[in-house]
Amino acid sequence: MNAVLNVIWLVLAGVWLALGYVVAGILCCLLIVTIPFGLASFRIAGYALWPFGRTVTERGTAGVPSMLGNVVWLLVAGIWLAIGHIVTGIALCLTVVGIPLGLGNFKMVPVSLLPLGREVVST
Repeated sequence: MNAVLNVIWLVLAGVWLALGYVVAGILCCLLIVTIPFGLASFRIAGYALWPFGRTVTERGTAGVPSMLGNVVWLLVAGIWLAIGHIVTGIALCLTVVGIPLGLGNFKMVPVSLLPLGREVVST
């Protein structure tokens, strides 16, 4: 079932979300200071491309720099990304077929808010 949902997700939303996160990652990697944000964007892009059957967990080795980076991310981009995922998830949940895809969008809200110090793992 995860494979079917991933293919539908990929066609309807995953490619565009992943492309947006990749472009943001490339832009963030232009400056040395924002490279951690770029790497987080690439990590989210992979997750946005194929989200079903995977989840996001906190990395045990993440420390104070990740927390400070997450505060900056939250203020600059995280809130807007989370709002976008929530609005898209609500729109997808208006149809019976779109409910699983809407839930996939809701699943991406925590990682779009606080991406540093997290990793994507298989369930």
